[in-house]
Amino acid sequence: MSFDFDAVVVGAGAVGLACGRALAKRGQTVLVLEKEPDIGQGVSSRNSEVIHGGLYYPTGSLKARLCVTGRRALYAFLESHKVDHWKCGKLVVATDAAEVERIEAIFQQATTNEVEALEHLTGAQAKALEPALNVHAAVLSPESGVFDSHGYMLALQGEIEDAGGSVVVGTPVERAEPLPDGGFSIVAGGEGGATLTCRRLVTAPGLQAQEVAARIEGFPSDHIPDGHFGKGVYFRLTGPAPFNRLIYPPPIPGALGTHYRKDLGGQAVFGPDLTYVEAEDYSVDPGKRDAFARYIARFWPGVEADRLTPDYAGIRPKLHGPGETQPDFQLRGADDHGLEGLVTLFGIESPGLTSSLAIGEAVADMLNV
Repeated sequence: MSFDFDAVVVGAGAVGLACGRALAKRGQTVLVLEKEPDIGQGVSSRNSEVIHGGLYYPTGSLKARLCVTGRRALYAFLESHKVDHWKCGKLVVATDAAEVERIEAIFQQATTNEVEALEHLTGAQAKALEPALNVHAAVLSPESGVFDSHGYMLALQGEIEDAGGSVVVGTPVERAEPLPDGGFSIVAGGEGGATLTCRRLVTAPGLQAQEVAARIEGFPSDHIPDGHFGKGVYFRLTGPAPFNRLIYPPPIPGALGTHYRKDLGGQAVFGPDLTYVEAEDYSVDPGKRDAFARYIARFWPGVEADRLTPDYAGIRPKLHGPGETQPDFQLRGADDHGLEGLVTLFGIESPGLTSSLAIGEAVADMLNV
């Protein structure tokens, strides 16, 4: 039979768009469907906009491999598309002697992950780079940076469209079913609802990953992992930014924890923390300010709580609950769920933005395109 499209991708965040780009560049006719009124309205627009070096992730994991590969590809992409970015570098800091062993473990893991140009720094060496820093020792990752995530997603959309594909917003996927001879029929809602067919289907809808998988007829329910909403809030600093480089204390359980960045506009932002919530709620509690200030004071003693103002919140699609071990990305193909031509993505949180180009290529490989 003939199909309307070779591939449909559900979700027009950074990862969904990167999947669409990878498929389009391999000669597929691609349609990306997004339920929100614009691209990148979910996880992709509510994060730190950090380009991660790939330091922390377990040996052999998808996160380790795809972060390093994706980061290298991302810098080249941003450069070639003239998307604003800044390779400012990152300091992972031990604020006292008790934390030195933890940052040494990060250095060793990063070395195993083939992260380039890492350096051990004494406290004096780190303070020479960032004089306002309280630091006993540090690891310098010069390949880390920040970038304009929305400009990046617009560039991805442009490549899809230049290749003849389409990105359609305001169009949720209501259900999908495998066709008897292969491929899928998809019912899309929204103002211009329609039924369409495709040879291959990729689901990358972030927080709705489990919900969308459940709408695919024949997808085994016991192969849909439990999902959790991990909310993190950010506070912005009024006045001059104290550091140029990213500043990261050792990670907290289940996340990288509250860190510092100087954004592309030159302002200082701190966050995120981590709280598990039951539903999407992007409010920022001003009452968290003093707790943020106390945490920040560990590495920046000069912080003044009244200079911190509530900024924004993000929610990450976590596959682990409080106190549980943080799992790997999950890219599931037919060998997992039994549906040929389908790849479902679950738990694509940090470092998903950095990894997105590599995730897109991995998905295209899984579909044998």
